[in-house]
Amino acid sequence: MFIGHFAVGFAAKRLAPRTSLAPLMLAPLLADVIWPVLVLAGIERARVVEGETPFLHFDLDWYPWSHSLLMMAVWAALFAWVYFRRTGDRPAAAVLAAGVLSHWLLDWITHQPDMALWPDGPELGLGLWYSVPGTIAVEGAMFVAAVAVYARTTRARDRAGTIGFWSFVLLLAASYAASSVSGPPPGVTTVVTTAIVMSALSIVWAWWFDGHREPRAARAREPRA
Repeated sequence: MFIGHFAVGFAAKRLAPRTSLAPLMLAPLLADVIWPVLVLAGIERARVVEGETPFLHFDLDWYPWSHSLLMMAVWAALFAWVYFRRTGDRPAAAVLAAGVLSHWLLDWITHQPDMALWPDGPELGLGLWYSVPGTIAVEGAMFVAAVAVYARTTRARDRAGTIGFWSFVLLLAASYAASSVSGPPPGVTTVVTTAIVMSALSIVWAWWFDGHREPRAARAREPRA
C-alpha cells in the first residue's frame, strides 16, 4: 500500500490535533522507512521480479525485522515511548503507536502472503494488489476521506499552509498514478534509495506546511475583539 499509509497520517490529525503532522505521518510510514535501511545493510532482502503483482515489480524476499507484526509492535512501542518522553502527551503517543501498527494491517490487505506474524513465522496476505481496480478504489477512497478529515480539522494561517498542503496532496496523487502504470525498476538499490529520499522529503514537507496551519478549534476558542 502507498497512499493508504499517508491517509492514516492525515486522518490521525483528528485524534491528535495538537501534534505535528510530521510524527503522525512518520508513524504509518515507519516500517517503510526502516525497510530500505535494512536492505542496504544486507539484513533484509528484495529482488526485482517482473509481473509479481500489477502494483509490485519486485519480490520482498525476506523482511521480518521491519514488517512482521511482532516487530511492528516493538517499533510502535519504541516510537510512542520516545514521543511520550519528549512531550509527555500520552494520548498522542497512543495514536502514534496505533499508526505504526496500522502499516501491518494495510499491507496484510494488499500484499500477497508475505506479511509475517513474527520473524520466520507464518506469512499472510489477502492479495488486493492482484486487482488494479480494487486497489485503486480502496486506496483512493481512503486517501480522499483522510485528506477531507485533515482539511476539516485544520485551517491555514497563511498561503504556505494552503499551497503547501494542496501541493503535497497533488504530489502524492501524481506519484501514486505514476507508480500504478510504471514498469519494473532498474534495480533494488534504486527502489530503496528512492524510498529513503521520498520518505524524508514527505516528512519534512508535512512538518513544514502543518506548521503553517492550526486546529480549527483553536480559532473558535480565541476571544472576540
